[in-house]
Amino acid sequence: MKTKKYLYKGVAIAFLTGLSFSSISCNDAYLDDVQNSGSFNTDLYFKNEQQSFSALVSVYDVLRKYSGGFENMVTFFNAGSDDFFSGGGSSGDGAGIQGLNNYTINANTMPASYWRDYYQGIARANLVIERVPGANMSDDLKKRFTAEAKVLRSLYYFELLRMFGNIPLILKTIQATDDYWNIPQAKPSDVYTQIESDIVSAIPDLMLTSSGNDRGRITQGTARAILGKIYLYDKKMPQAAAQFAEVNGTPGGTSQYGYKLVANYADLFKVGPETSDPYKFSTESILEVMHTNKGNSDWGFWGQGKDEGNSINIMVGPRSYSLKNVPNNNAPDIYSGWAFNTVTNDLFNFMQGDPRLNTTIFNAKQLVTDGKISYSPAYADTGYFLNKYLPTNDLKSSLPGAAELNFRQNYIAIRLADTYLMEAEALGGNGARAQALLDAVRARVGLASVPVSMQAIKDERRRELAGEGHRWFDLVRWGDAPSKLASKGFKSGKNEILPIPFNELPNTAMHQNPGY
Repeated sequence: MKTKKYLYKGVAIAFLTGLSFSSISCNDAYLDDVQNSGSFNTDLYFKNEQQSFSALVSVYDVLRKYSGGFENMVTFFNAGSDDFFSGGGSSGDGAGIQGLNNYTINANTMPASYWRDYYQGIARANLVIERVPGANMSDDLKKRFTAEAKVLRSLYYFELLRMFGNIPLILKTIQATDDYWNIPQAKPSDVYTQIESDIVSAIPDLMLTSSGNDRGRITQGTARAILGKIYLYDKKMPQAAAQFAEVNGTPGGTSQYGYKLVANYADLFKVGPETSDPYKFSTESILEVMHTNKGNSDWGFWGQGKDEGNSINIMVGPRSYSLKNVPNNNAPDIYSGWAFNTVTNDLFNFMQGDPRLNTTIFNAKQLVTDGKISYSPAYADTGYFLNKYLPTNDLKSSLPGAAELNFRQNYIAIRLADTYLMEAEALGGNGARAQALLDAVRARVGLASVPVSMQAIKDERRRELAGEGHRWFDLVRWGDAPSKLASKGFKSGKNEILPIPFNELPNTAMHQNPGY
């Protein structure tokens, strides 16, 4: 291909042969001049179990998109919901997150990483799926590694579907000689069919459960939860309910995969000692993103896809926070943050009387009134902050590296209370099992039973999962976004999906989403 075309396209970069398992970037380069420096020839790799496992780890690494880096999924989509404002230092602090907050986001301000990072993960998964079968290792491990890569690839495609709707479906490694400029966008229904069938085929080859060093890897329970969620968004309710039932077991009990609601709701968001953290990978955790301070991450890594630690922590902390020197001051000792995701008054009022309120919302306004703390109000300040991920000083890393980038709180992307409520939704909010699932979530925090209904399930999801990055997607799935987000500028028929980042489109066969 001799035509000189600007190599803007993240998909093209991600899928070229010679892919490095590190981050890849290329700005304003020409196709004929691409050297792909720093990569290696994958034909010489995948020779044994160690190399295959290393490649598989690189596929898992993209899970950090949920909670790592400034452009993480949680704070971004919290900002678009009715529960949070963007916050931050000013109305210009992060064009993408501010644009989603007030629905002025466009192709130029849409952060490219939400497209490119997931395609990077898909490219890595394709390599594993293609090359692991030829490695010198046991057949059982080959099948398991391939199955894990298939589930992760399906998950990444699902996230792209939820965000952008109209996306290319690429299931093989693309060669430099391929016409990757003219890969069309697939029908969403075709993408759903592919990723659903991939997970179904992968489940028998996965571990039943995980323990020890395997914690955090895809198991049969994880795969079924992801599949159930995909079916739910694909409006295949009986199939979704069936998968969730396998994951959930008897509501309130222990499922076949060992899942069980933790007794204390607040424990879900606690962080233990660096050496042995009892709160990581609890019985409620189904898909958990691991974070550590051992990477000693510094600002040189920032924005390169190598950020360690849970970036949500530093983002949601109040600015210039300090404790007042008063007797018996029981206010938390918070590491000063960047004040993103300030809590709306609507959520604060909605959660009054709920036992989960104090775990979810940090009431800085009251502590200022009580003379216990001070902080600097930033953009869209309400005096309320997301408590689940606050960066407290006792969690400040003791190792080298920037403290802001090395908080080690894990992020639970899917947990059992979530799958309970998704199963109840898939059951139409009716029947004895839906009632039992709703009751179990409420009973865990000491709340009495309420009659099950779709509205009761919606309200419970809002309280139970507040601030965990699910609300925006819930509102869109239910068709409630136009009414709930009207005050923020949400437009029906447009904002249900996001604009494809501009630099992905020139000289390609792709088309921008409607309205952008």
